[in-house]
Amino acid sequence: MRELDLSNIDEIAAAFDAGHILAIPTDTVYGVAASLRHPVAVSRLFDLKQRPDSVALPVLVASADALDGLGVTWNDAASRLAGEYWPGALTIIVPAISSVAAIVGATDSVGVRCPGDQALRAVLARTGPLAVTSANLHGQPPCRSTADVRVTFADSHELWGVVDGGVRDGVVSTVVDVASSPWVIRRDGSVSPSDIQRTLDQVG
Repeated sequence: MRELDLSNIDEIAAAFDAGHILAIPTDTVYGVAASLRHPVAVSRLFDLKQRPDSVALPVLVASADALDGLGVTWNDAASRLAGEYWPGALTIIVPAISSVAAIVGATDSVGVRCPGDQALRAVLARTGPLAVTSANLHGQPPCRSTADVRVTFADSHELWGVVDGGVRDGVVSTVVDVASSPWVIRRDGSVSPSDIQRTLDQVG
């Protein structure tokens, strides 16, 4: 398993462009990631994590502008939430065309997030949207260091490399679904339900 430095954007981008799976540091914990431009690599994330293919993968983007052309519907609720909490630990599920949703294991929606880590956003600006899920076997605690990643995936041949960003010990992102009506929180995390309610109450 190769080790890369988070500052080496060219090498990281080249690895994703080649269709490799990498473990990367996010603003919350370590994640395992693949480029949306390589659907086969994204599908291999499910095998790597031993994750049911019915549990969709979220997507990380450098900014809301990176969603242009991705096939998602960025509604007023999503715009309000992103304006308030991005960059940060809030994943927003929005409607998406079926061909895009299918890449991450969904049917008609995609969960997207712009992370708070500036170095990771610089990587995302080069790679484009990445399917990223916490680095762990399904149902197990997430990895918080490269050492954790190496132990967890020691027997895997799917993980091409790990990007060293030091220890990551953040609170997982809140997941809010605004593709459904009414909106619903799918996972509790860094942003409180009361803050989301307050923000969405401002949507006309």
